[in-house]
Amino acid sequence: SSASLQILANMPSRTIGHSRGAIISQYYNRTARLRCRSSCPPLQHLCDRAWPSLWQYDLETDPASAMLEDKWSLLLKKLLSLSPSQRSHMLLSVPLSLAEKRTLRQELSGQRGPPRQHPQHQAAFSPCGWSKDYIILVSLEYGSAQQLLRAPVQALAPVLSPGSLSLQGCRGLWYRLLSLLPAAKPWHYALKQISGRFGSGVLSYFLFLKTLLMFNISSLLILLVFVVALQAAYPPASASPQPFSGLELLTGAGYFTHSLLYYGYYSNVTLNDPCASSPNDSTCPLAAPRLPYNMPLAYVFGIGISFFITCVLLVYSPDALTLSPPRCRMSHSFRESYRVGSSTGDLAVKVFCAWDFKVTQRRSVKLQCENICMQLKELLAEQRSHSRSLSLCQRLRHSAVLLLAWALSLGTVLGCVLVVHYFSEHMHAVTRGSGERQQEAILLVLPLVVSLLNVLMPHLYNLLATWEKQDSPVAQVYVAICRNLILKMVVLGLLCYQWLSRRVVCSTAECWETCVGQDLYRFVVMDFIFTLLDTLFGELVWRLILEKRLKRKQKPEFDIAQNVLELIYGQTLTWLGVLFAPLLPAVQTLKLLLLFYIKKTSLMQNCQSPSKPWQASHMSTVFITLLCFPSFLGAAIFLSYTIWSVRPSETCGPFQGLENIYKSGKTWMQVLEKSNPNITWFTWVHQHLVENTFLLFFMSGVLLAMIYFNIQVVRGQQRIIRLLKEQIANEGEDKIFLIQKLHSVYEQRER
Repeated sequence: SSASLQILANMPSRTIGHSRGAIISQYYNRTARLRCRSSCPPLQHLCDRAWPSLWQYDLETDPASAMLEDKWSLLLKKLLSLSPSQRSHMLLSVPLSLAEKRTLRQELSGQRGPPRQHPQHQAAFSPCGWSKDYIILVSLEYGSAQQLLRAPVQALAPVLSPGSLSLQGCRGLWYRLLSLLPAAKPWHYALKQISGRFGSGVLSYFLFLKTLLMFNISSLLILLVFVVALQAAYPPASASPQPFSGLELLTGAGYFTHSLLYYGYYSNVTLNDPCASSPNDSTCPLAAPRLPYNMPLAYVFGIGISFFITCVLLVYSPDALTLSPPRCRMSHSFRESYRVGSSTGDLAVKVFCAWDFKVTQRRSVKLQCENICMQLKELLAEQRSHSRSLSLCQRLRHSAVLLLAWALSLGTVLGCVLVVHYFSEHMHAVTRGSGERQQEAILLVLPLVVSLLNVLMPHLYNLLATWEKQDSPVAQVYVAICRNLILKMVVLGLLCYQWLSRRVVCSTAECWETCVGQDLYRFVVMDFIFTLLDTLFGELVWRLILEKRLKRKQKPEFDIAQNVLELIYGQTLTWLGVLFAPLLPAVQTLKLLLLFYIKKTSLMQNCQSPSKPWQASHMSTVFITLLCFPSFLGAAIFLSYTIWSVRPSETCGPFQGLENIYKSGKTWMQVLEKSNPNITWFTWVHQHLVENTFLLFFMSGVLLAMIYFNIQVVRGQQRIIRLLKEQIANEGEDKIFLIQKLHSVYEQRER
């Protein structure tokens, strides 16, 4: 009713923002306080309910008879009395329209010239005043980025001459470059375009690919600086390389065998020691270097540092999985994805607060419209899936179908493992009496079989998913990811067992580590080839069949689960092979770069948006979790076991002649103690802290205690949030009660 609307309109939270006169009055008062440098806290540190008291504004002190022009002129006068930084902050926070802010800026720039000069004569102003106006304008449009760059430009403003047109052009170019800062992110526009057309689910795949690319680049840089580059500067005396035939790009053998790509090429001496290559019984006249570079120690520490930095990036690096500002990746992803709150208000937030009013280009406006529409569809589809209810018979029938589907999927996993084991044993038997070139071709059979299974089995799982008829597309994707993950991890576990058992096809002149690195290289290359074939036949050819033969206006959908698991599988192979092929991250980096552009082109040309839009609010968390625990943790355990327990080759490699790779650190400590007796304390620390198992058990106990306390804190926070929700609901009922009472009071007064 009109009475209730009048009551709501007179509430303090509703008055601010409805009257331009009120806004101008409150900002006039605020400029006076800023000029006096009062100790009031800034606006961003206060909650919304504190704003009416902060403005010290009362509706009764703002009569309707006051002239709006007078208030406007007072506001202009007070803004002119402020410093440029305070004026810029004031213009950023004033709740006026963009047209009114633009008019206000023009009048401010006009009144900084001759007194009472009209804005149309602002072309005659000095370059200093024009530069300050431009600084304020850019700061309003580009926010905090300009605040970092405004100080040097203001420092240059006093030395500019009135006729310095070249410097004005340089400033204009500088501000135009500043406007391109958001677009300087890798693939920024491409990711925006994918998000607008296909939704957040498909976008999460490309963001995940971008994250993996960052991991591989960081690992590659570390290994290049500390291992590969130094070994290239001091090459060992090895056999002459074989001629390049082109088949090495597929097999990884031949010309690549005795190269920086594999473990066997690296030496086990101090690189910059001139006496390292001399016999043990001969005397070396040259002095030892001041900074000896021990290659075995650099090799193992370089790989360890790369894994440690990858772990830090995986957990605490700036977020690349969203288009939002930088945040912590996995830790923030867990907080945002599994927070103990409800997402029922997300729809209202998207409807009223999702539009970005800074967007002015037609193409950007269209992309933002598509993005918001797709997000609204995802939210509505998610709410619709939660609201459906099934009867008891339907639930039992659905459970029986799920059990049968899972039995079939696990049976196929067992069959795939038996096939891989059979082909591995048969390949060992065939390659014994074959030639070198024929042996390299036969070695491609096992990676081909494994990659073929990884491509075909997800399509079988998709058929099972259509038979299951999952109501929620999120649950369908999670089930597909789980089945594909079980298949890939079991097959990789079997291969790792064979590699550690040294059941690899290898000649007597080669290190078994080099042969394992060649196997992993072949798996990475074959996985990339089959990914391209699946993109070609599963998307392009299938689209042509639907359009040309079946005459359907339909395109295939982008399989998120299969494509994400392919990325995790390829990254797992890379982490497993870092010890045996230090340049394998370079191959993976090139593969990811090509995959991004190929997948994006195929997505835009051959795929359609999901028929069931769904919100990928938890997908980024699931992807990072799968990458961290089954993939990264499994690779770390595999390499740790190799370093601590597996005996390296006797004739080649940086750890030849040692009992295990871990002994290289102990050997280096003994050499260091003999060369300098003054650092025996360092040896004591290594013996009692690094080699002592008590420290490991102590750290494990501390970690378990921290996990327990964190679980208890989360449970306490859940209880507090539940109580706060009840309190919010009670306050809502109180407000309804008060409005009803006020309504009845108004009705009684009218009578």
